[in-house]
Amino acid sequence: MKVKVCVIQESPVFFDKEKTIQKIEKLVSERAKAGCNLIVFPESFIPGYPRGFTFGANIGSRTKEGRELYSEYYKNSIDLESDDRKRLENLAKSHNTYLVIGVTEKENLSGSLFCSVLYISPESGLLGVHRKIKPTGSERLIWSEAAGESLVTFQTKIGKLGGLICWENYMPLARMAMYKKGVEIYIAPTADSRDEWTSTMKHIALEGRCFVLGCNQYFTKSMYPEKYQHLIKNEPENICPGGSLIVSPMGKIIAGPLFNKGGALTAKIDLDEVTESKLDFDVIGHYSRDDIFKFEVNGQPEIKKE
Repeated sequence: MKVKVCVIQESPVFFDKEKTIQKIEKLVSERAKAGCNLIVFPESFIPGYPRGFTFGANIGSRTKEGRELYSEYYKNSIDLESDDRKRLENLAKSHNTYLVIGVTEKENLSGSLFCSVLYISPESGLLGVHRKIKPTGSERLIWSEAAGESLVTFQTKIGKLGGLICWENYMPLARMAMYKKGVEIYIAPTADSRDEWTSTMKHIALEGRCFVLGCNQYFTKSMYPEKYQHLIKNEPENICPGGSLIVSPMGKIIAGPLFNKGGALTAKIDLDEVTESKLDFDVIGHYSRDDIFKFEVNGQPEIKKE
């Protein structure tokens, strides 16, 4: 099976859910017209990854300004029980393409936020949600963490989809949880724009024998609204240069990495290459040594089939 995939490296309309969704609608329309079957957006694209923000928090104290900023972030985050979900589902359906979108998701009862990835089918709507199981560093202030039920995978008409967010990809057991489900298209939305991230994506492709789609934002300090400029005064202008890429199951880069500009990467991938790559290495098959190792994940769901 051959699938045309696309990773979007763009900037959101920062902290503005409505305008960011409008931008997503425009970008999806453009890429769907080009024949893309799967379109991926970066980590927390809605309403934006809050790089450089402290939310007024120090150990032992929080500020009123920081609490107000969190409230604004919350208000512009995605609510899956609202029309936000219907709008994104209709977008996938109207353009007959699968969408994988990094969002900050809110729980409208608890007031908590999650760094999430939405998997949306053009036929079945929202297939499911992966919530980050371990936010990194200061992200833990604003994002709750999920458990095993969030390690989701999906058998779709374009292959088995799954993946992890940003530095979850440095958790060997989390990666193995994905591999054990036979993921063919491994999706890695991120905010990491270091050169080293390229090596991480290549390693995962080789280790998992899967296609890897690494997707990041391109963002400059000037893109932040004026009212937030004082919060990021010590950040460099090129605050997130990108680095999106697409890698084959043999660890070869087939598109990207894209740095220092917005844009999109596309590739036509052949899922037969996943099987071909397992001739000499299969992390869940003939290389797994189940007689030595035992692997178990608490609460991980079975593969969801469309």
